[in-house]
Amino acid sequence: MTEQDFLNLRNGTDVRGTALAGAENDPVTLTDEAVSAIAKAFFVWAQSRTGKERPALAVGYDSRLSAEHICRLVTEGYASCGGDVIQTGLSSTPSMFMLLQDDFGADVSVMITASHLPWQKNGLKFFAKDGGLEGSDVADILKCAAKGIFPQGEGSVTQKSYLKTYAAGLVKKVRAACGEDRPLAGKRILVDAGNGAGGFYVDLVLKPLGADTTGSQFLEPDGHFPNHIPNPENEEAMRSVCGAVVKNRADFGIIFDTDVDRAGAVAPDGEEINRNRLIALISAILLAEKPGVIVTDSVTSDGLASFIAAHGGVHRRFKRGYKNVINECKRLNAEGRYSPLAIETSGHAALKENYFLDDGAYLVTRLLIALAKCAKEGKDLMSLIADLPEPKEAAEVRLSFVPGCDFRALGAGVIADFTAYAAHTPGLSLAPDNCEGVRVNFAPDAGDGWALIRMSLHEPIMPINVESNRAGGNPIILRALDAFLSKYPFLNLDNLKKQL
Repeated sequence: MTEQDFLNLRNGTDVRGTALAGAENDPVTLTDEAVSAIAKAFFVWAQSRTGKERPALAVGYDSRLSAEHICRLVTEGYASCGGDVIQTGLSSTPSMFMLLQDDFGADVSVMITASHLPWQKNGLKFFAKDGGLEGSDVADILKCAAKGIFPQGEGSVTQKSYLKTYAAGLVKKVRAACGEDRPLAGKRILVDAGNGAGGFYVDLVLKPLGADTTGSQFLEPDGHFPNHIPNPENEEAMRSVCGAVVKNRADFGIIFDTDVDRAGAVAPDGEEINRNRLIALISAILLAEKPGVIVTDSVTSDGLASFIAAHGGVHRRFKRGYKNVINECKRLNAEGRYSPLAIETSGHAALKENYFLDDGAYLVTRLLIALAKCAKEGKDLMSLIADLPEPKEAAEVRLSFVPGCDFRALGAGVIADFTAYAAHTPGLSLAPDNCEGVRVNFAPDAGDGWALIRMSLHEPIMPINVESNRAGGNPIILRALDAFLSKYPFLNLDNLKKQL
C-alpha cells in the first residue's frame, strides 16, 4: 500500500474503511495489511507520546461483524512491537477513554467502530490519556504505517472488561446527585440500542437506579443491524423508538448510536428530543447551575440561540465536526470564558465536567438526573424547554456533484457566489455569525427564515439547511435557492426539487 492509500483511510480524527466484501461497488480498503501496519504505527506513536518503552494498549469494539477479526489484527500487530495489550471485548467508545483515567493498566486505547455506517464498514478511534487524537496525529500514524519500519518485540495479551466499571460510575453519579439509591423508581424508561453496544445501559445503569425498563428494544449486539440503523439522526430509527415510548407508556425513551458516543431521547408523548430540542434541554440544565457559553455546530436554529440567551447563556455557533466544537469549547475555557458544553445536532455532546468527552451515555444520564429531580418537585422534564421557540418548518437537502469533478473547489465557488449575491439582494442578509459555508437570513416577505449552504466535511456533498418561522416559508426559500443554483451544471438539484 502506498502512503496515499493509507491516508485515504483517514476520516477526520478516525480511521475508517470497508472491512468486509459483499456490498456492491464497495471494495475492501481496511485490509488485514492496513490494520496490522496501523496498529504497529500506533505503538510507535504511543512510545513518542508517553515516553514509555512499552506503552500498554487497551483495545475494544462495538457490535460490528468484522470487530473481533480486526481486534485480533490490532492485538497481534501492537504486541509484535513489544507492547502489552488488554482486550476489553464489547465496549463503548466513551468507556475506552474513561479506562485511561482509571487504574486499568493502559496508557493508550483503540476503539474499533465505524459509528452508524453500514455493516461492511469499520474503523479505529484512538485515545491517549488527554483525549482523542487530532487529525494531524492520525495522519502521522498513517504515514508511519506506510513506511513499514517498526520495532520488534513480544508483548503480552490479556482480557479484561471495563464496561461494568464504567456503568457503575454513571450509577454512582446519579445517586450522588439525587441523594437516593433508586431515584428512578416508579419511572418507565426504555432504551433502543439498535443492536449496537448500548444495550448495557438497561441492566447496568437503569435497573440499579430503580427504573422499569419495559419496552426496551434491540439490546442484543448484532452487526447486521436487522431492525434499523443505530443512529439518532435516522428517521426510521427515531420512528421506532418514538413508537415504542407511546406503545409502552414510557416516561422517557433513549436511543444510542452503535458505539454510544451519541444519543437522542424521546418525551412521554412520543415527540423526539433531538437536534435543537436536545441541545436546549441539556443547556437549560447546565445553565441553571452556572451561566456560560454553549458551543454548537453551525446548523442550529435561531430559536435555540434566543433560548440560550434567555437562560443566561451565550450561544457560540461553530464549524461542524465533533472535534471542531470540542476544541472551540476547550479554547474558550482556556481563555477564561466558562463553557460547559460542546454539542452537535447529531447528538455528539461533550461536557467540560466529563473530560470534554463526547459520551451519549453520560449525556442521557445527566438528563435522567434532571428527570428525577423534576419528578420530586412535581414538574415535567419537558417543562425545562417549554419556552424554546421552534421553527414552523425545517429541512436539510443534500446536493451531490457530477462524478469526477473538483467538488471542493467548485463548492467553494458556489458559496462565494451566493455570499456576494445575498449581500446585494433585497430581502436577504448575511448572518452575523457565519463560521462555515454561508448562512443567509431571509426577510419575512422572502420566506421568514434562514438557509445555510456548506460543504460536507468528508463527502462530495453540499448540504443545505433551511428553516422558516411560518408555515409555507420553506418552499419560498427553497425556490429562491433553486433559481440561484440552477446555473451550476455540476450540481445535481434533484433532492432540492423533491422538496418543492
